[in-house]
Amino acid sequence: MTNPLDPVFSALADPTRRAILTMLLEDDMAVTDVAEPFAMSLAAISKHLAVLADAGLIVREKRGRVIWCKLEPDAMRGPSVWMQGFGQFEPVDLDAFERFIEAEGIGADFSKENRGPDLD
Repeated sequence: MTNPLDPVFSALADPTRRAILTMLLEDDMAVTDVAEPFAMSLAAISKHLAVLADAGLIVREKRGRVIWCKLEPDAMRGPSVWMQGFGQFEPVDLDAFERFIEAEGIGADFSKENRGPDLD
């Protein structure tokens, strides 16, 4: 059984598709407008758009003769919830850690003379 997050992360792995999603943050766009800034064929852009649509990240709709693309607003909810599980790990503030070490007097054992050649 395939995890429903797999197609989303697979789609997001490509820098062109991430750039397309960033463009679509601004507004809905016609396929030809999406293709304009890229040095690739309209067919190649269409394949990227198909991957994004299959992953549920965008919706394509025909308006007259033009196909428009827009972001699917809830598409990132599942991946975001999954990634929030990793948010429990706070980034280490090394400057604050160094101040703590100095304030506690722990740093004396790690003076330059005591570190040894590997740590210089």
